[in-house]
Amino acid sequence: MSGKHHEHVDAVVLDTLDSQGVGETSGSSSNPITSTETHHRATIPPPAGKDVEFQHNVSDPLNLSASLKLDSEIKANTSRKRVGLRKGNGLEKYYESQNQSIHAMLKSVDEHEQDKLDDHGKNTFLHALCVKGSLIANIFLSGLQMYGAVSSGSLSLFTTLADSIFDPFSGIMLYMAHRAVNKVDARKYPSGRARISTAGNIVFSFVMFSVSLVLIVMSARDLAAGREEETNKFHLSSVLAVAGAFATKLALFFLCWTVKDTYSQVDILWRDHRNDLFINGFGILTSVGGSKLKWWIDPAGAIVLSLLISGLWLHTAYDEFQLLIGVTADREVLQLITYISMTHSPLIERIDTVRAYYSGPRIVTEVDIVLDRNERVEVAHDVAEELQIKLEKLPSIERAFVHIDYETSHKPEHQLKKLL
Repeated sequence: MSGKHHEHVDAVVLDTLDSQGVGETSGSSSNPITSTETHHRATIPPPAGKDVEFQHNVSDPLNLSASLKLDSEIKANTSRKRVGLRKGNGLEKYYESQNQSIHAMLKSVDEHEQDKLDDHGKNTFLHALCVKGSLIANIFLSGLQMYGAVSSGSLSLFTTLADSIFDPFSGIMLYMAHRAVNKVDARKYPSGRARISTAGNIVFSFVMFSVSLVLIVMSARDLAAGREEETNKFHLSSVLAVAGAFATKLALFFLCWTVKDTYSQVDILWRDHRNDLFINGFGILTSVGGSKLKWWIDPAGAIVLSLLISGLWLHTAYDEFQLLIGVTADREVLQLITYISMTHSPLIERIDTVRAYYSGPRIVTEVDIVLDRNERVEVAHDVAEELQIKLEKLPSIERAFVHIDYETSHKPEHQLKKLL
């Protein structure tokens, strides 16, 4: 790349986006993505032992590897500054995060793509086991918990039943959404149907919220009516049935945890199993408490559980809505896109704008690159197209749009439309 492009970029680009706000970097007459300070350090030799991951066989035009921190350096920095344990841990995490960002930038796009393919290849069996295993287990557990709730009449166990009885339906819905995403007609859906899984998660979240409201009303009515008996009748078989469901959910929780970061479908199942663990455990306690201590512990526990379920699923719905409406991507993603764009071709003089935002589970990115105003059209086109193809190879990128410009002094071409 030209000297003009790298005028101030000798060490790191880790914090280049902070001063521009979240979600984009916008250009000006000076280079908008370069650091205003220059830091020179000797190149760190490839360390031995557990730090062997510091070695890179790829080009490093901005000398980012010089900013990598060894474990010994991190420990020395945290101990030398006389900070508290909490601040020291925060500083250590910062350096580790910085190392991860540099490693991600120094990987080629092909390596990022291959890593994702390798993960999917290794985890195909686990993905099928999580989805189908959860579906089969949920069908069995809903019958088991139905027995426990009906035989005991406990409202707390009815709350666990209501949660579990919708699990098979959610599993079927998620499975159908996954199939719909894979079998997409590009002519009918040019941007794909990945967002259907996000929409399915939102629908399921609001179904669970509605069921929780019904249970709150039932429990409140039971509390208002009161009872003459001091305690409820104890049903050991009902408690054992729900305890069996708890043990099964615990096994599914750990199974889904292994691949939840690879598949969004498994991530929603993992959240469901996590919620069910607390719900079943708390339901057992309040049901037994209503039988051994005071009767009102059972309906009161049902209300607490229903409120908890409502809060958890509303939070899930909010997170999914953020992805659907286009929340900005994480800073690390913006940094990676910026670095790839900067180092793509020596013909790129500057980067004017970088945006990245979610469109469902994956990201849409927009990059404005600056070329010489006298560059031939066919050359400029090829540079932009190759960058677009390169960015779309990244596993998290759904679509990439590359715009060509010849200066950075103008206002952004695209304005937000605030009127519907």
